[in-house]
Amino acid sequence: MAKKSSIEKNKRRIKLSEKDLQKRSKLKSLIMDKKTSIDDRFQAQLKLSKLRRNGSRTRVRNRCELTGRPRGYHKRVRLSRIALRDLASKGQIPGMNKSSW
Repeated sequence: MAKKSSIEKNKRRIKLSEKDLQKRSKLKSLIMDKKTSIDDRFQAQLKLSKLRRNGSRTRVRNRCELTGRPRGYHKRVRLSRIALRDLASKGQIPGMNKSSW
């Protein structure tokens, strides 16, 4: 089980990244557009650097929904490998069973 503070910090980052998504995408498109003047692109770069760091999507860490574990994360079911195996062996995930040979 991950620390509660890590899980809450990640939840806060998710909310901030969703909130700042429009601003960031608009500024990034200005920066990447070669048709805009160099001064406008530079000003957009400065505005982008002034935005909060936790508003960036790259700061969000994929975590298991049950345990909060950050590693061994399966994107499709949003669980860690350990929680996924445990639930699959109990038969709680539809269409999935743990195989052994």
